[in-house]
Amino acid sequence: MHFASPYYLWLLTLLVPMIGYYVWRTLQGGAAIQISSVAGVVRAPRTVRYYLRHLPFALRAAAFALLVVALARPQDVEQNVRTNTEGIDIMLAIDVSGSMLARDFKPDRITAAKEVAGSFIADRYGDRIGLVAFAAEAFTQSPLTTDQSTLQTLLARIRSGLIDDSGTAIGNGLATAINRLRESDAKSKVIILLTDGVNNRGEIAPMTAAEIAKAQGIRVYTIGVGTEGMAPYPAIDMFGNPTFVNQKVEIDEKVLKAISDMTGGRYFRATDKEKLKAVYDEINQLEKSKIEVMEHISYHELFLTWALAALGLLFAEFLLSNLVLKRIP
Repeated sequence: MHFASPYYLWLLTLLVPMIGYYVWRTLQGGAAIQISSVAGVVRAPRTVRYYLRHLPFALRAAAFALLVVALARPQDVEQNVRTNTEGIDIMLAIDVSGSMLARDFKPDRITAAKEVAGSFIADRYGDRIGLVAFAAEAFTQSPLTTDQSTLQTLLARIRSGLIDDSGTAIGNGLATAINRLRESDAKSKVIILLTDGVNNRGEIAPMTAAEIAKAQGIRVYTIGVGTEGMAPYPAIDMFGNPTFVNQKVEIDEKVLKAISDMTGGRYFRATDKEKLKAVYDEINQLEKSKIEVMEHISYHELFLTWALAALGLLFAEFLLSNLVLKRIP
């Protein structure tokens, strides 16, 4: 509820001295007849009039409060908001090959990639987003959707070993993401491709997929994840126990940069989780959705309702004081 003249509400403070004076006057009383003992009066039965004796004042006080509220002009606020969103269709293509378990990111590359991607998805209100996972082959984890809850659940289920892990098919991963955007009618279509290796598997060459993306007006942002130099990769020792061995980080930055340049995107290198987050933040700024908000607010006066309620209480007090209580013994 909104008050057009809220300063009138200060008049409600007058209820305090009104109630205080009434209580004081009631306690002061004043005997009309003096008798030696009130023991008999105390034992006398109490009539209905005794229990209703304070009701007229309570009705007057309530009526005063309602009149003050009416003076403050209470209003019912009706707010109509219309939002026009020019959304962006985005496909996230994430490498899930075994090398994504390397520990140069905390706790590992694939977990860090999922956490940062999850934050990115949460910031993209109104956009349709889909997921593609790829290693030696590629598959769609989620089609384009605005259901962020389902998308976050499906993102959490992405893990290394989910599909054939005998290599990295960057071209297949990119092509699968392109296929999901093929029938999109969005004005802006984007693919964010994240990998930590080189293309060594798959039927589609990365540059061929990039040419298809360019022809369909799809911008591709590529992200190479991995520290500079050596990184601890998961391995199995001679006794069959899991261990980690340091291996050289090899990312085909030349191909990733060529893909992004051809499609009008950008290439980024993330050497740790904080830099990966900064990359997604930058892409988030580069691909802003256009949102137009039109707001209309209307006010409906309610003072008459409150004033009539106050008058109703005053009328009830008049009936109680002059017709009811005078006829009750």
